[in-house]
Amino acid sequence: MPVEFLTDEKAAAYGRFPASVEEAQLNEFFHFAADFDAISERRSDHNRLGYALQLGTVRFLGTFLADPTDVPLAVVEHVAAQLDVSDPSVVKLYRDSETRWDHQAEIRDRYGYEVFGRGVSHLAFLRWLYARAWVSDERPTLLFDWATAYLVDHRILLPGVTVLARLVASVRERARQRLWRQLSVRADDETAGRLEELLVVDGDRQSRFDRLRTAPSRPSGVGLVDAMERLDEIRLLGVDQLDVRGLPESAVRQLARHAFGAKAQTVERMAPQRRRATLVAFTRILAIDALDDVLDVFDTLVGELRLKAEYQARQNRLRTIGEYDKAATDLRAVAAVILSALDDPTVDLRAAVLAQVSRDRLETAVDAVERMARGPGDRYHTELLARYATVRRFLPRLLATVSFDGTPAARPVLDAVEHLRLAESHRQRKFLRTDTPTAAVGAAWHQHVFCDDGNVDRRAYTLAVVEALRDGLRRHDIYVDGSRRWSDPRRQLIDPDRWANQRQEICAALGHHPQPDAELPALCNRLDISYRRVADRLGENPSVRLNHDGSGVTVTPLDALPEPESLTKLRAAVDGLLPEVELPEVILEVDTWTQFSDEFTHAGGSESRMDDLSTSICAVLVAQACNIGYRPLINPDIPALTRERLSFVAANYLRSETLAAANARLVDHHNTLPLADTWGGGEVASVDGLRFVVPVRTVNAGFNRRYFPARGVTWLNYMTDHFTGFHQLVVPGTLRDSLYILEGLLDNDTSVEPGEIMSDTAGASEIIFGLFWLLGYQFSPRLADIGEARFWRTDHTADYGPLNQLARHRINTGRIAEHWDDLLRIAGSLKQGTVRASDLIRTLGGTTVTSTGSAMRDLGRIVKTLYQLGYIDDPDYRRRIHTQLNRHESRHALARAVFHGDKGQLRQRYREGQEDQLSALGLVVNTIALWNTVYTQAAIDHLRRIGHEINHTDIERLTPLGRDHINLRGRYTISTSNRNGQLRPLRA
Repeated sequence: MPVEFLTDEKAAAYGRFPASVEEAQLNEFFHFAADFDAISERRSDHNRLGYALQLGTVRFLGTFLADPTDVPLAVVEHVAAQLDVSDPSVVKLYRDSETRWDHQAEIRDRYGYEVFGRGVSHLAFLRWLYARAWVSDERPTLLFDWATAYLVDHRILLPGVTVLARLVASVRERARQRLWRQLSVRADDETAGRLEELLVVDGDRQSRFDRLRTAPSRPSGVGLVDAMERLDEIRLLGVDQLDVRGLPESAVRQLARHAFGAKAQTVERMAPQRRRATLVAFTRILAIDALDDVLDVFDTLVGELRLKAEYQARQNRLRTIGEYDKAATDLRAVAAVILSALDDPTVDLRAAVLAQVSRDRLETAVDAVERMARGPGDRYHTELLARYATVRRFLPRLLATVSFDGTPAARPVLDAVEHLRLAESHRQRKFLRTDTPTAAVGAAWHQHVFCDDGNVDRRAYTLAVVEALRDGLRRHDIYVDGSRRWSDPRRQLIDPDRWANQRQEICAALGHHPQPDAELPALCNRLDISYRRVADRLGENPSVRLNHDGSGVTVTPLDALPEPESLTKLRAAVDGLLPEVELPEVILEVDTWTQFSDEFTHAGGSESRMDDLSTSICAVLVAQACNIGYRPLINPDIPALTRERLSFVAANYLRSETLAAANARLVDHHNTLPLADTWGGGEVASVDGLRFVVPVRTVNAGFNRRYFPARGVTWLNYMTDHFTGFHQLVVPGTLRDSLYILEGLLDNDTSVEPGEIMSDTAGASEIIFGLFWLLGYQFSPRLADIGEARFWRTDHTADYGPLNQLARHRINTGRIAEHWDDLLRIAGSLKQGTVRASDLIRTLGGTTVTSTGSAMRDLGRIVKTLYQLGYIDDPDYRRRIHTQLNRHESRHALARAVFHGDKGQLRQRYREGQEDQLSALGLVVNTIALWNTVYTQAAIDHLRRIGHEINHTDIERLTPLGRDHINLRGRYTISTSNRNGQLRPLRA
């Protein structure tokens, strides 16, 4: 296990003060009200000041400094002010004083600090570190940070950086060896033999190992049957029956991911124990994924059948529109005659009608309208029935292969599914209404399902049940055990016994009290105060006005901020100074600052022996991010840029975890730049989706009439106010991005911890607001539909003056209190990652709302109303949200420009390929933002040196997302010339 996982920058920052110490940190670590007795024992000012600095330093850093005065000036002045030392510079006398060593020993003894590597505390630390490495499978850099925090919290003096780094590496290696050992012994020799046969290349020059890990990509009846055959073949290996209790799922999945990215020959060359463990993990996870794939294809296929039926119906309607119009014209003429006859009872109605329209024409018109007119509940069932053969092709095998379960609300659908399964096994052809469970048949299907003779039309019944089954799966009312994406989210919540034991601890981590009486009244009081404040200021707020009856509100759109001439000049001056550069050079230069390429490790876990690996990684990133393939980047004269090398690096080094780790390095480095702090504090982030058309046949894409002429996916990405993207998700094309917003936040593994999340209106559901509040986030969507929003109240008797009619909707706070424990358990489960947010939100907000879901919705109504009141009351707040989302749109514009190849269409067939390619795009966009930030700062410094007066407010409105100076297209030059860490010269 290599230990060089720390960047030079991170290693240098270990046990050292940052460039600036925040006021909150000064008050926490350098406040000595309880320590004056110990400090006052020193006689001279420099000794008292030096002693206090060493005490605060060991509290803050967890170690003593070789030079105890190597402390930021602000810290020295803060401490001197507390000790009434008038001249802080006397601390220089302490630097060479021998008493500083005695003070360190005294501080250790007085305050209970222990030397690293000694005693019971060291054994406890090792056990903690090993348990974390075993359970979490975290990146070494993240585990190093946790280890550092543990030592500081437990008053164990930090060792040298290489000592701790090697310890972390060795502990991770021990945990890995243990996993291999325990996985390998779970499989007996017979099972192991079947697994070894997977690596054998058959007559098609392909091993079963390679064939089985290829996921289905055709959403068709044949494709679904093939997916089920693959699932059955995997199940025959018997690995899904092995008992793997006690093994950490995340570590097993991580080992399996290595196998998914490696060649069969690579796995075959592994040591026997590791090879067996890898194959066990691979096939076990493969069985879960294969079941998910079957259900994914089923979901996509049934959805496509509906869309194709609708399309066919619209086409048929267009072809017959002339006949329909002619029939409607005749019927309109008859209706006019009838209406006239109503006013004149002497008119012979029959003669008048036939004089207007002949009987034959009337009968033809009635027949045409009967054939072509659709009632309000008709969802193109006739056209869907014509596609019964497709369903018939896969349904018998699906019912035999997959076992469905569900909530009590889903029982009618499950009964119908079981009826179809038994009918298939008994070869039953006729369905009698008296013997067929029909509660799952929707009203719109009745005319097609129920026959006049008392029978049930089998084709219509089957299609009605299949649609109901898909709807239940999507709501998670119906679920499948053994699946990951289609399982029951309720069963993934924290176990009740564990929740009872850890409730206090988890609630403390969430920042909530276990009892509702300690929090809910205060939240309701905040709502009451907000209503009264907005009502009092309503007359002074010209941008907000109530409707004539007070039941709605209108907010005047914000005017664009004017751009002062100084900003225009500064932007032009900075843009003119930025060096013109090739995109690969941007990536390579950023790598010299951050060493992010070190995070790209081999899928097999071995240390790379290739020369100039970073150049190959740079080329592969450009190929993926620009969507151009390898051809423009290949240079046969450079070993790092041959086609064979690039293909090998892409297959073995670029995967989700290495891309995420590399991106984390970029984010961490960007956050240290002073210019980034000018743009924001890092506590604010935005979430938005960028849509990509996927023209190839794939399961992981969907239709979206607003954004896609064909199938597509949404790249949901997260960006801080520093302009850095810190996470991303790929979801099938959909407008409901809100389902996934929390999922990306909770999976974030960078050092960024935003507290406020901004998004577009699509994410503004009440359940989302409730979950955000429980998890400690402020959800701040841009409300384009504020005029249609509901405002809720908890005090039914309160008088809010002009807002009384607006606040007419009432919240059931008793229901929130009754289910408070359930709500906290849900939040704790999300925080600990036992359940996926998107699945849980579907369950809470399904068509059959549970009492817990209603309580979550009520809680969200309080939080959402609080937000809406602040939103309409504060135009500066609205502008801040608008500004951040506009920044995000600029990031998307840059991403579109980078991803220019192949018409900007994503042509990856599989979910993993889509995620990896768009992760590479996000990584490259972040390198551009980081490179631009560094050179923008250099340009500003240059302008100041030559006498330009620059306003701070103008700097705040600059952006690092420009691209005119970067060559994004053409044949690229990849040079290693600028790797000495020096910046390029600015343009004249």
